[in-house]
Amino acid sequence: MPVPPRRRASAEKSRPSVFWPAAAIVVPLTGLIAKIEIVGGENLPTEGAYVLAPNHYSEFDPIIVAVATWRLGRAPRFMAKESLFRVPVLGALLRATGMIPVARASTASAAKQTIVQAEDLAAHGRGVIVYPEGSLTRDPGLWPMRGKTGAVRLALAGDLPVIPMATWGVQRILPRYGKLSLWPPRKRVRVAVGPAVDLDAFRGGPRTNTNLTAATDVVMADIAGLLSDLRIEPAPAARWDPAIHGQKETGRLESEN
Repeated sequence: MPVPPRRRASAEKSRPSVFWPAAAIVVPLTGLIAKIEIVGGENLPTEGAYVLAPNHYSEFDPIIVAVATWRLGRAPRFMAKESLFRVPVLGALLRATGMIPVARASTASAAKQTIVQAEDLAAHGRGVIVYPEGSLTRDPGLWPMRGKTGAVRLALAGDLPVIPMATWGVQRILPRYGKLSLWPPRKRVRVAVGPAVDLDAFRGGPRTNTNLTAATDVVMADIAGLLSDLRIEPAPAARWDPAIHGQKETGRLESEN
């Protein structure tokens, strides 16, 4: 397999920041646990703002997503639950690294907060990682489940591209709600990054729940397609809906309706 050309690191990675000491520790340690193989890395913009939308099936996959994003030359910033920003020390660290609190979309003030966050991302040329499922998938086969609208709300508010991502193999390191497995070391984990999701039909239109849900379905379809390629098997025709199966959704890295 030909080796892809080395990508130029963005200014946000090449300038000294709090990400440097974190990366100096996390990247080598992760390399002992996982052998990360990335395809489609050229689809992640080297400059400018974006929303990165990965699948979520293991408590460990945020580490894989963060390391892959860093390897591709961008600083990994996540959208995290607002309550985490009120935790001493952790909250300060989240703010220092530019993490973004989840804006609950049930109020006018939250909608306004989303616009401000999107404008801030665009103004500073930053990317943010948003799990559109909102929590670990409940799908029995670990396929992406029904998505929430937070990722597209943010993207449409700031006219930002949504970049789909899929990972596979992390479940061998830490199964969903399971125990960490460190042996054998360097388990193979594949990461696929797709082209920006085509959301032109939804840009400039009304931000109704119907349109936001439809846009989210397009994003989830692209993520499922990437995962299907990684797994070399077709994705389910219908996405798992926890509400139909009476399942409660919880998670720390969330994107809420």
